[in-house]
Amino acid sequence: MIRNGVELKLTKVQDCQNGISIDLFLHLSLIPAVLIVGVLSFLQRRAQRLGIDHRLPFLRGRFAIVVPLDTIGSLSNRWSYGFAFGAVSSSVLLLFSERYIPFTVPPWARAIVYLVGALEVGLVYFPFFACLSTPFRAAGALLGILYSLSWIIVTVWDTFTCPDGKILGRHQKIIIQWPCILSLIFLLGRFVYMLVKAIRIRLQLEQEDSEELNEQHQVEHVKRLLRKAPAHSKPLSWFQSRVYEWDPYFKFPNRIIGTAIISLIGLYTMTLADYSLSNVAFTQVEKWKNTLEQLVLSCNQTEGLKAMIPALEEFIIVARKSWLATTIFASLNSVAYTFHVLACYRKHTKRLWKGQRGFLPEKFQKPSSAVSVASIARYSGWQIAFTLWGYLIVHFVHFVFALLLAYGLALPIKHGRVVSMLTNLGIIILTIGLVIGLVILQVALVQIFFLQDKLSPTDKQKPLALNNRKAFHCFNYFFFFYNVVMGISNCILRLLFSIVVGTWLVSRIDRTIMQRGYETMDAGYSTWIGMIFADHYHNNPVMVCFCQLLVCNKLESHTALIYSTFSNMPPEHPVNSLAKRRWKLFYTLLRNPHLILLRKHHLSSSSSIQSSSSPQSDLLVQAWVMASQTQSQQTVLPEITVTPAEDC
Repeated sequence: MIRNGVELKLTKVQDCQNGISIDLFLHLSLIPAVLIVGVLSFLQRRAQRLGIDHRLPFLRGRFAIVVPLDTIGSLSNRWSYGFAFGAVSSSVLLLFSERYIPFTVPPWARAIVYLVGALEVGLVYFPFFACLSTPFRAAGALLGILYSLSWIIVTVWDTFTCPDGKILGRHQKIIIQWPCILSLIFLLGRFVYMLVKAIRIRLQLEQEDSEELNEQHQVEHVKRLLRKAPAHSKPLSWFQSRVYEWDPYFKFPNRIIGTAIISLIGLYTMTLADYSLSNVAFTQVEKWKNTLEQLVLSCNQTEGLKAMIPALEEFIIVARKSWLATTIFASLNSVAYTFHVLACYRKHTKRLWKGQRGFLPEKFQKPSSAVSVASIARYSGWQIAFTLWGYLIVHFVHFVFALLLAYGLALPIKHGRVVSMLTNLGIIILTIGLVIGLVILQVALVQIFFLQDKLSPTDKQKPLALNNRKAFHCFNYFFFFYNVVMGISNCILRLLFSIVVGTWLVSRIDRTIMQRGYETMDAGYSTWIGMIFADHYHNNPVMVCFCQLLVCNKLESHTALIYSTFSNMPPEHPVNSLAKRRWKLFYTLLRNPHLILLRKHHLSSSSSIQSSSSPQSDLLVQAWVMASQTQSQQTVLPEITVTPAEDC
């Protein structure tokens, strides 16, 4: 009856017809997507004239390139772009299959199919990003409302008229599609807000936001660097010290936020599919087991084969429960990894801002410029793929550990074999304890008998100088034979630990799984390093704020605009003020760093500056500090004191 019920259910799902196919709608959406991109391209003008402008002068430089989003420097509309990535997530998962292609292709053309599918999905969802980033807010908002509204109507209609599916059964589409629907609704609300704001600006009821190179949080970060650190800082809470410390002066780029959102939605969908497919697989295995049991009983086989049936039944039950339990732990582990990558991005970026590169391998201290820029394009896709595949690999590792735990501890206790289990466990623990104890014994003997005494009572450890050399040579000789035997077991343990840790961290793109010296073979880690270096050189707050000051200093009559960014500074300064002279000195030292060595007040520190190989951002900060120390009079920046010990 159950089998027939399942067959009837599948038949019912297949016969559900609502007149709308999401896959077909995806293909048909190419037409309005191309039209929207064409309209936005027509509204924009090219900065440079091309040959076609002379042949067709009536175009007046129109049909410029439409940029979907700035993946490097822009920090505006970050969550809007994040929800736009959330709307794309359902179609991104389709790229792992060939279901969206309405016709069959030969096996050799699968790579081309994946490329064409990726281009199609990118073009279909291009209007969502282009309407958010276009400078023509009214037109972009209106087109975005129409396009997002059409996607909401079709998606909601298909989801609620045919909610059932073949994998999850009842309400499958509702369970899977609700993140996508929520993202589309948020985008619709955002486009409505943009349209209302554009109308208010048109009616002069609201002022348009000024475009500057720097953001307010970057200005606050620079002011914090210049401000003297308090003597007694507020103690951190347990969550801040051990989990995550919030930094109000740091913002994640829209690329990082969008990647995290797609990764979380992909993990959600992958977990649901994993749970459903595993139930189907274990149900099929039970059917095969029942068939095998009937075959063994009907053929009157030996007692050995009959004794395997209960063991097989027990294994299926244990495997099913272990797989279900590890599904939860693997999902939580992958979600934690996703947020941990965000924390590592902030930590590594702030270290590069300070000029600290010691946490990077030697070969990645100065990555190639081309590799860094290409890593910006690769990172998001690779991080999503690493997260999804890492979930499956980590799930399998958890499953193996769960089976070992069940057969090593749970089942012996259940079957009343506690004594034998404790005996085997004691032998294993004793063996490992003896190996570890002998290693510790060797270190203790060397510490006590074969090292010279401390040079000073305040030293933490003895010097690396031998004592009792003859006894040490005998000690080394006799332990040589035992260390050979122990080395075999340690070699196996080293290999096992490397496999376990490597598979456990396969989704951690921010950490290499290769040995030291072979980090370049880890393409994911190379992408991570190139990406954070590209962000460092383009979004360093000190560089961006200084460039903003230089842009504002184009007109000599508007010198006061240099300091208008900082709210605690006076609005105007004399033309020949000390501030202007110091900024000119700062800019001169930045463009001519060798002049720092010739300054009479800093000749004592010239050797350290000449030997340093810090990046341009570190030199900028050093020049800032040196320029600020040239005068001992009252500082130009009120309530701000520059000290060499500051966290620059």
